[in-house]
Amino acid sequence: MDPEKSTCAKGFSDSAVHVDVKDYYGKRLKHTSDLKTNACVAPVQPTPTFIRLALKKVHPEITARYYGCGLVVPECLEGCRILDLGSGSGRDCYMLSQLVGEKGHVTGIDMTDVQLELARTHVDYHMKEFGYKKPNVNFVQGYIEALTDAGLEKDTFDIVISNCVVNLSPDKRRVLAEAYKVLKAGGELYFSDIYCNGRITEEIKNHQVLWGECLAGALWWKDLLQLAEEVGFSPPRLVTATVVTVNNKELQDILGDFKFVSATYRLFKVPKGNTRNSKVIYNGGITGAEDSFHFDCQYTFKANDVVEVVGDVANILTHSRFAEEFTFQPLGGPTGPCGVKPMVGIEDPFELALQLGVQGPGAVTGGCCSTQSAGCCK
Repeated sequence: MDPEKSTCAKGFSDSAVHVDVKDYYGKRLKHTSDLKTNACVAPVQPTPTFIRLALKKVHPEITARYYGCGLVVPECLEGCRILDLGSGSGRDCYMLSQLVGEKGHVTGIDMTDVQLELARTHVDYHMKEFGYKKPNVNFVQGYIEALTDAGLEKDTFDIVISNCVVNLSPDKRRVLAEAYKVLKAGGELYFSDIYCNGRITEEIKNHQVLWGECLAGALWWKDLLQLAEEVGFSPPRLVTATVVTVNNKELQDILGDFKFVSATYRLFKVPKGNTRNSKVIYNGGITGAEDSFHFDCQYTFKANDVVEVVGDVANILTHSRFAEEFTFQPLGGPTGPCGVKPMVGIEDPFELALQLGVQGPGAVTGGCCSTQSAGCCK
């Protein structure tokens, strides 16, 4: 089956939420300026220069219809196969197209006809702009809760990304489960989304504008940790977070005391059971991150330094695309003057957002300082 020609997900039908979201993003919103709050455009961190340069090559019409709450650019992308959940106008896909290179591939999936038509219209323009002989981007119509039904095969993607879209789904568990299915062993789900400091009430969930604005469907951040475990992912690693302000009195009055953050997490499809700490040395081989590699809010690896990491992180580094970027040492004996003991990680994105607000926006880069490495996806 050619996924490009898939018109709908077999066995999956629209819920009232899907109908409302398609209407909101397909008809009611024509430009980013039409949004009622800043949740869907909340910046998480400064944009690195190489990403700004890639974004400049994206067609202005695509950029004008962009809605997102973060920067979904993990490291080590060259040659990778990437899937973008809820790709919308295709902005992130076209940006990532440049970073995976001509030998990599980016697939975007979206359920909104208007957005898909816009994204597909500009494929040839971007391939010419990037100097590619053939397209390394395609767009599929379907639901993020039913990826395999849309023609996407299991165990085929190195990375799945999503930018402020999971909150729009009424079934977050199914979204995570489908992402897990299509990822290769060692693959990563790297996504930014809106999270709440508690479970949203049913009354707020039924508010169409607040749902479309990425707030009424926001998960309580603790529920993400539980859902990820149930589906089979490694414990989520928090990368960065920033406070979201609604800036709309009418909508804020409806939301009451609920607070929101935009947060980026990385989840990996790696074997279970390995929870032993390990010593690792970052080899400095990721292009653009030769001196240091920011993995998450807990670990920034400096080249050639010995760092003792917790078992979950050791398991991820050993079984993911980052394995060739590290040298692994057994535990035992003193760590040495250049070694660093495991730190206590931050799980609460509200706590991290507060901490980064005090330190300043440059304290955490969101893991977006580099994308390429000789040992990336092959």
